[in-house]
Amino acid sequence: MSSRTIELTESVYSYLLQSGIQESSIAYELRVKTQESTPWHMMQISPEQGAFMALLVRLIGAKKTIEVGTFTGYSALVVAEALPEDGRIIACDVSEEWTSIARDFWERAGLRNKIDLRLRPATETLDEIIDQGGADSFDFAFIDADKANYDDYYERCLVLLRPGGLVGIDNVLWGGRVADDTANDDDTLAIRALNEKVRTDQRVSATILPIGDGLTLAIRR
Repeated sequence: MSSRTIELTESVYSYLLQSGIQESSIAYELRVKTQESTPWHMMQISPEQGAFMALLVRLIGAKKTIEVGTFTGYSALVVAEALPEDGRIIACDVSEEWTSIARDFWERAGLRNKIDLRLRPATETLDEIIDQGGADSFDFAFIDADKANYDDYYERCLVLLRPGGLVGIDNVLWGGRVADDTANDDDTLAIRALNEKVRTDQRVSATILPIGDGLTLAIRR
């Protein structure tokens, strides 16, 4: 038993990956491809976080989901795998280069019919969906994009989520910099501000989980 989260040594983490997650072969291939293709591979969520998100999607019976920040498509792929046949995910990004990798793997996984990729600033996509009557209709949202705009994404996702819908916010521990008083760059300040906002936000019930680089989960009340 333990009164706090166990430290993940390399050996424990290896055991977790080998024995604690169910990762499809195509998701594994995409993860490896990303690591080999770009020095920015650390932007991809961890496999245990992907497995956890897929479990949440199944748990809440999600059919209509959205993500802000797609990168090479790993998070969209594992969420789409967890969705029922009539489930859909709107994937928001601005990079044709990175999402071209995503498109290839989604196609190979037979998931293209579940994933609607929209290449434009995410605030524009979210506003358009709201204007088209999409408020209160999404089951799950995942935010993992530029940190300076996290608050804008959060506010729009809350409008889109149905009551009881779930939003996940990535990188909220930010490599530990949120707890470092000497770290006052714009990204760190934006994440700190959003963490405090969510903690006191009466519109949601929320917690931060020490998975990956820190994951906030908030249920819209």
